[in-house]
Amino acid sequence: MRGLFAGQVHLNIAMLVYEFPPRIIGGLGTYAGEISQQLVKMGNDVLVLTMNDGKLPTQETWHGVEVHRPAHIDLTDTLPAMVNEDLRKWGRGLSFFSDIFAYNVLAASKFVNELVRKDERKVDIIAAHDWLSIVAGTSCKRELEIPLAFHVHSTERGRNMGGGSPVVTALEGMGGTVADKVITVSYSMRDELLSLGFQETKIRVCYDGVDPTKYDPSRVAADDIARVRESYGFTEKDKMILFVGRLTAMKGVDRLVNAMPRIVEKIPNAKLVILGVGDMQDYLGGLVYSIGMGDHITIRKEFIPEKDRILHYAACDLAVFPSLYEPFGIVCTEAMSMAKPVVVGAAGFSGLREQVLSSGPEQTGLHVNPVDPGDIAWGVTTILADDPLARRLGENGRKRVIQKFSWEEAAKSLIREYEDTLSKGSSAGSTP
Repeated sequence: MRGLFAGQVHLNIAMLVYEFPPRIIGGLGTYAGEISQQLVKMGNDVLVLTMNDGKLPTQETWHGVEVHRPAHIDLTDTLPAMVNEDLRKWGRGLSFFSDIFAYNVLAASKFVNELVRKDERKVDIIAAHDWLSIVAGTSCKRELEIPLAFHVHSTERGRNMGGGSPVVTALEGMGGTVADKVITVSYSMRDELLSLGFQETKIRVCYDGVDPTKYDPSRVAADDIARVRESYGFTEKDKMILFVGRLTAMKGVDRLVNAMPRIVEKIPNAKLVILGVGDMQDYLGGLVYSIGMGDHITIRKEFIPEKDRILHYAACDLAVFPSLYEPFGIVCTEAMSMAKPVVVGAAGFSGLREQVLSSGPEQTGLHVNPVDPGDIAWGVTTILADDPLARRLGENGRKRVIQKFSWEEAAKSLIREYEDTLSKGSSAGSTP
């Protein structure tokens, strides 16, 4: 059976992913929801097995995607007796690992025993996303001898700046060994996986995306933009800087806060809005107070709906994402799609370097050293002080998204890799 796009073969895809709408915790949930819808639009069947927090239906069809959420069981009391010292150090976080372990076992059991063996569902390829689902992914591959694609959106060492849990790192390595193909989100991430010992011939890059028809500045009314700015007490002359993301050290938002005194010194009407939640939110509030920037910085400690996020992109003059580690920045792509100039962290393993062009006629923003508040301030003030430059960067950013970072392009790239994997058949895996 052919898909909707010329030359494309219909695929039956089983997606194992910890987050899925309406349960979205971060970028993984956004990716899973968007890419699964796009794959269905292209004529493929997508079956998702995801985590159930006890409040969601165990089975439903969501935008054409078949979603299964096995009823959860709590292993918190029994798991500590079965795990090693590393996991015991997680403390209260051991409850999270317990949830992950239960989800993997339940998802694998339902997929193998009920959906495939009992109901005789045809599945061409299994896609397991991050360590959060790789135990289920490898178990399903072993039981059914179906090819496995291991999607790595980030790594434990990267997220923890070189540290993290040895158990999680071992699970990632195991996934790379067993999988028939490893799919990651940027060439920077490819380099990181190689540094961790993943097999080079298995790794392929498929960028994440955004929907430029949804993230479209022409669809936002001027009155709505005015209301957003007025809600923060901004005037038309104020320069609104926007940060969207988790409030964690990895995202560099504390460095952005520390850059604000230097930014305000050159751009007195600069105002920063921070949207997000995370373990640094209380610290950031104290930091804003300690540096005397309360009149210039607003922190909204909440996960705002997509509709409101789009309005904030439309209302801002500049978006800043000074991440110390960012395999691929979906929020950066969203801002670019809304024709906003961006300033991004570009040190270490950073997919933002690939997303954002920092020079030339197609320039979309500026790269900065995310550990240096002075460099962040330079990037912000350079753009805010030059309105024609800001407009040109924003226009270029939207063009770049349409050409390279749409969900349609992301799905086409993914299908090519899945078809290539199927053409080679399932393997038992090899040591990376």
